Amino acid sequence: MVAGGDGTVGWVLGCLGELYVQNRGPVPPVAVIPLGTGNDLSRSFGWGASFPFSWKAAAKRSLYKAILGTVSCLDSWHIVVSMPEEGEEQELDLPHSLRHLGECTFYDDGTAEGELSETVCCFDGVFYNYFSIGMDAQVAYGFHQLRDEKPFLASGPLSNKLIYAGYTCKQGWFFTQCISDPELRGLTNIIRLSIKKMDSSEWEHIPVPSSVRAIVALNLHNYASGRNPWGNLKPEYLEKKGFVEAQSDDGLLEIFGLKQGWHASLVMVELISAKHIAQAAAIRLEIKGGQWRDAYMQMDGEPWKQPLSTEYSTFVDIKRVPYPSMIISGADR
Repeated sequence: MVAGGDGTVGWVLGCLGELYVQNRGPVPPVAVIPLGTGNDLSRSFGWGASFPFSWKAAAKRSLYKAILGTVSCLDSWHIVVSMPEEGEEQELDLPHSLRHLGECTFYDDGTAEGELSETVCCFDGVFYNYFSIGMDAQVAYGFHQLRDEKPFLASGPLSNKLIYAGYTCKQGWFFTQCISDPELRGLTNIIRLSIKKMDSSEWEHIPVPSSVRAIVALNLHNYASGRNPWGNLKPEYLEKKGFVEAQSDDGLLEIFGLKQGWHASLVMVELISAKHIAQAAAIRLEIKGGQWRDAYMQMDGEPWKQPLSTEYSTFVDIKRVPYPSMIISGADR
């Protein structure tokens, strides 16, 4: 039984995943007591958006559900970031979900378009809900910086969401066309997106729409406190786009884009769907800095500021972990 937010649940799932690697089974499934802000993992598996105020009775009910609940599978996704080794890694403040691997060799299988550094610095981790780069990660990074410096301001879910909204306005995402900062322009200026489809070994280049300022690779139906930006798509639309119905254990990530603050706001209240880009069994992002000094990234709500090289490309590779994570369903039977 894990009491905490998505980050805590992910940390425990990662520890249990090490048991698979070491062949130390059986690996127990996980149940959740939601104590975080978004609690998207908890929502997805029927444990609710928050823990009731009458916590003693709720704890008893949660334990009862954990004993009797059915076990569901959840895809886990391994991410590796390969950056030019130019000294920036010493300044890189990684979240707890990532670990530094040191110097390594990058294998280019024909997808790279920019210049490659002879030596690269790598770090990796595992996520369960989403990875994103761009606008939403920059807002999350600003919020986390403020929470670390002034924790009394982030005292609860409501205040946290108000701070998020304030950062979105402060950083200019509602007025991107009026601001010359290159880091507020479309990601197509710096990103080359390649994917592998299910049962395919070939990389396929996917154009990034010029209006997109955040790219999200989503594993669950829930994102940003229970929103469903991918949407409930009709069978005709799925067939037209070559998509399949999204599931948390189908070996696919749903890739979508957010254009700017106004578009993201309408997506978050589910008046419209996000910009559908692709479904993928593996993802490679090639990031070319140019005028961009940094790119903001996050996975499962843990953001970081990724330094970029003006000369060499940075790569983000995502593929499914070969073993599933196991979560107990908390839905009422």
